Amino acid sequence: MLSDHPLIGFIPTTDAERSKAFYVDVLKLKFVADDHFALVVATNSSTIRIVRMQEFTPAQGTILGWEVPDLPMEVASLTEAGITFERYGFLEHDALGIWTTPSGSKVAWFKDPDGNVLSLSQH
Repeated sequence: MLSDHPLIGFIPTTDAERSKAFYVDVLKLKFVADDHFALVVATNSSTIRIVRMQEFTPAQGTILGWEVPDLPMEVASLTEAGITFERYGFLEHDALGIWTTPSGSKVAWFKDPDGNVLSLSQH
């Protein structure tokens, strides 16, 4: 069953060095390797391959997200590190940029240097 195996995410980039600085230095993911096709970074339970591309158009929606236990703390920490959280006109965000869903879950979105939409959520 796939649910028994580790997940690997894939994120496109046109500038591997800029992405490495973002994902390793700003987001504090663990650098694992650079195999010339992709940078490999890791969290406690997942691997992410930041794949080198000549060009691509970023997806309109979220391509990768983290579920966190204290969303306001994480948003404040990343804001302090220079990340700007997205605000979408069709949603009502709090002062930190967090949207509360009708069910009570909370979500905040930000972009990586290539324009890929990432998210933090608390359920």
